[in-house]
Amino acid sequence: MPAFVLYLLFLVIPMLQGSYYSFTDWNGLNKTYDFIGFRNFVEAIRDDHYFRSAIWFTAKYVVCAVVFQNVLALLLALLIESRRKAKGLFRTIFFMPNMLSVIISTFMWVFVFSKVVPTLSEHKGLSFLGLSWLGDPSVSFWTLLIVSVWGGVGTLMLIYMSAIQGIPQHLKEAAIIDGAQPFHMFRYITMPLIAHASTICIFLTLNSSFKVYDLVYALTGGGPGRGTQVITMNILEEAYQGNNRYGYASSKAIILFLIIFVITMIQVTVMKKREVEA
Repeated sequence: MPAFVLYLLFLVIPMLQGSYYSFTDWNGLNKTYDFIGFRNFVEAIRDDHYFRSAIWFTAKYVVCAVVFQNVLALLLALLIESRRKAKGLFRTIFFMPNMLSVIISTFMWVFVFSKVVPTLSEHKGLSFLGLSWLGDPSVSFWTLLIVSVWGGVGTLMLIYMSAIQGIPQHLKEAAIIDGAQPFHMFRYITMPLIAHASTICIFLTLNSSFKVYDLVYALTGGGPGRGTQVITMNILEEAYQGNNRYGYASSKAIILFLIIFVITMIQVTVMKKREVEA
């Protein structure tokens, strides 16, 4: 009951209030406001160029983050589990980034990309590193991706490792006796039997990538210009940073919620069906 009360007070009620405000022109300060129906939603989808750009950038980030984080986490899990010694050491090493605050680790990466990398480019002859890692939108996208993969792969790796450890040993032995090569072991035994872990990991990365804020805020601030602005930053900018259009920002938040809900429902449904087939 205490947990339910907290859940009700800090999640359900604010969500219902935000849903109502999305149909108003409230600025977040005045006591009075007008009910305007779907006008906020129409403006956001049809007329707001910055919001559409933020959706497009977020979509690219989500696709790349989900793919790279899960592929790298699975590879690390397979490599570590294939070792006979020092498994605990390698688990600790690759999980350590998850033990740091996102803001602290991101500021560390800001120092790396703004000070360390340019120094290596100038004095060590590594000219290919001489890019504007934080100042060029096309490069900043990959900078964000590098940092997000570095910080997010540890948790996914542990989930995959747990699933791999749960594969019955007799199945592996039977496949080896039948002459199965490593690729066939992975394709026909490992992947089907860790399908539930893939469902969980992709679900987690989808949600966290769509809702990313602190990493982008600390690394690029959404810049240069609005070149790396994600949906969450656009929403907060609309609500608090000068615009004070709380009702309009709430409508954007509802749109983001619907996007996440639809995509995750499709992902979970499809992957659960594959689990059953496997």
